[in-house]
Amino acid sequence: MTEFFYNLTTKQVEEGRKSPGDELMGPYATADEAKNALAKAEARNQAWDAEDREWEEG
Repeated sequence: MTEFFYNLTTKQVEEGRKSPGDELMGPYATADEAKNALAKAEARNQAWDAEDREWEEG
């Protein structure tokens, strides 16, 4: 099965693991998922930050 990665350095999607792991996000099942890796991570971070605020406020 082919895996796709988002390269944080080049800002490109890679098919297969071609770059060092510390430069990659993934693996993802599709190139489209890899392309949207940063947006998905940002959305998760915002949700977690909101949960943290709610927990801290009691």
